[in-house]
Amino acid sequence: MKKSYPPISPQISGFMHGADYNPDQWQHDPKVLEEDIRLMKLAHCNVMAIGIFAWAALEPEEGVFTFDWLDQVLDRFAANGIYAWLATPSGARPAWMSQKYPEVLRVGENRVRNLHGGRHNHCYSSPVYREKTRIINTKLAERYANHPAVIGWHISNEYGGECHCNYCQEAFREWLKARYGSLEALNQAWWTSFWSHTYTDWSQIESPARHGEKMVHGHNLDWRRFVTDQTVDFCKQEIAPLKAIRPDLPATTNMMDWFEGLDYRKFADILDVISWDAYPTWHDKQDPGKLASWFSFNHDLFRSLKGGQPFMLMESTPSLTNWQPVSKLKRPGMHLLSSLQAVAHGSDTVQYFQWRKSRGSSEKFHGAVVDHAGHEHTRVFQDVARLGGLLEQIAAVTGSGVPAETAIIADWDNRWAVKDSQGPLNRGIDYEGTVMQHYRAFWNMGVPVDVIGSGDDFSRYKLIVAPMMYLCTAEAGAALEAFVAGGGILVATYWSGIVNESDLCHLGGFPGPLRKTLGIWSEEIDGLHGGELNRMIPVQNNGLGLEGDYELYDLCDLIHPEGAQVLAEYGDDFYAGRPVLTVHSFGQGKAYYLASRAKEPFYGDFYARLIREAGVSPVLDTELPQGVTVQLRSDGSTDYVFVLNFTGEDKQVDLDERGYRDLLGGDPVAGSIKLEGYGARLLARSTV
Repeated sequence: MKKSYPPISPQISGFMHGADYNPDQWQHDPKVLEEDIRLMKLAHCNVMAIGIFAWAALEPEEGVFTFDWLDQVLDRFAANGIYAWLATPSGARPAWMSQKYPEVLRVGENRVRNLHGGRHNHCYSSPVYREKTRIINTKLAERYANHPAVIGWHISNEYGGECHCNYCQEAFREWLKARYGSLEALNQAWWTSFWSHTYTDWSQIESPARHGEKMVHGHNLDWRRFVTDQTVDFCKQEIAPLKAIRPDLPATTNMMDWFEGLDYRKFADILDVISWDAYPTWHDKQDPGKLASWFSFNHDLFRSLKGGQPFMLMESTPSLTNWQPVSKLKRPGMHLLSSLQAVAHGSDTVQYFQWRKSRGSSEKFHGAVVDHAGHEHTRVFQDVARLGGLLEQIAAVTGSGVPAETAIIADWDNRWAVKDSQGPLNRGIDYEGTVMQHYRAFWNMGVPVDVIGSGDDFSRYKLIVAPMMYLCTAEAGAALEAFVAGGGILVATYWSGIVNESDLCHLGGFPGPLRKTLGIWSEEIDGLHGGELNRMIPVQNNGLGLEGDYELYDLCDLIHPEGAQVLAEYGDDFYAGRPVLTVHSFGQGKAYYLASRAKEPFYGDFYARLIREAGVSPVLDTELPQGVTVQLRSDGSTDYVFVLNFTGEDKQVDLDERGYRDLLGGDPVAGSIKLEGYGARLLARSTV
């Protein structure tokens, strides 16, 4: 694995620290804009994302462009050593466009066109919207691509949603023609003979709708894929005129935490750097470790989209949001902790929404670096400034990688398909929760993890976990077979290897393409009622040394070993005594199969043994207190160790025998360290 990477922008050495900046909202008050520069310097901010929703300020009338205000802002930035991610404004269009060209507005699943308003209320297929976007992006590139303050392009904002207009219907049909080639192939892939829904003309195909067709799973799956591909195509069109004028400026678009609506892996090839927006509900009533591990998972996911390359935390809040069910203030220490969490998982930026609070409209009470009070004498501003100073001190961390030897497979199309499967647990199959059960075991132990797709390269890993790999293609099955045969360790679970890429069931026995590798046959699966439990009973002298019963719930897969060794059995119901945990020695490696959803402490016990077997090392060879995790970045010569306490209580962490020094002061550190509530320690150790 690559240990270090070039900076996101050669103009900034060290971390990028800044916020979404909306000077278009303050053109009426030049004093505010002048004061912003002073405050940015005080906060140790060196980059702003600018112009994200500024289309009406840039083009107040069709074909009339007003760039003077943006000229002044960027010139002021350049004179003061501040840089800009210059945004394309397509996330929200001006009212004149909606009025003159109503076709740019989205049509809902009910086939009713939306009114003007909101964000992303536009059709990605609309020729008019594509042309208007091309024009404004070309104007921006011509004017600013070589401006000394501009270091990259921020493409639109949080792409999402779908349109069902006539343009999109035609585009969907063309997409299907390219995918299947013939109606015969499409009808076979979608199994349309069910309910006599066979298509005899391409024009008969519509996007899924509640008042139409919604029960053909292959249809639903392909529509979601089309929505992703159409959005990616629109994003490519946004980037093209920018790159035509200056191809070396990086382009990014800000994503959302494991957003279900778009397969983000499809964006990786067209973006130079991945960025995303993180808004945890810190200090709510749930287990803080559960929330923290969810956002750690997302950091790992976005880092993994481009093979481990450092990513950008494009948006976070320095204080609170105004759209969550309860808008909690960050407790002392949490701003630094949550920001360092992103850095620890591979972010080379910490940026916020927003720099200055809007005076009116939807997000006027959303957190910002500069409050309505308009000065630096606030707790939040001081937290931001303190973090900015710290980021300058640890600039050496930027560009380093996260050396993960473990990976979890989490595909979007599998996620869509498993949740559309109509059985065996229609009250909610909890795919995301299942993935997190496995991920959190590694988080608790301080083991770095990549979150990958089934089409990614498996060769760099020692241990791969594939939770609920319901949709498993023949190609993915063959790749996992080769991984295990070559010496890797695979963990698969219940409800895996069930359907192919068209959501058609594999014939000949589940888990389909994984059956040979896992050495088991799944005959049937039992769904359990809420509160209904079974038990996992390890067999005597099992190879993992598991002891004691574990509780099982939700799903129980009834399997037959076909070369696999039984490690544990069901304790109850008519299938008591049948296998629930198996291992299959295959080639040079091993494949484990978990046939039921287990409660803790199973995952902690299971993976603590598997990482030793796989030769995967935790960052610290020590037992971590509950709610504390450790994350590692490394440049090949120095390991940067982040020890993070997500509880409000003081914790003590014992260190192993490797030599450590404090990353900030350089002093040696040995024995143990104390972490205050919501505290963090940054350590370094030599790899030589």
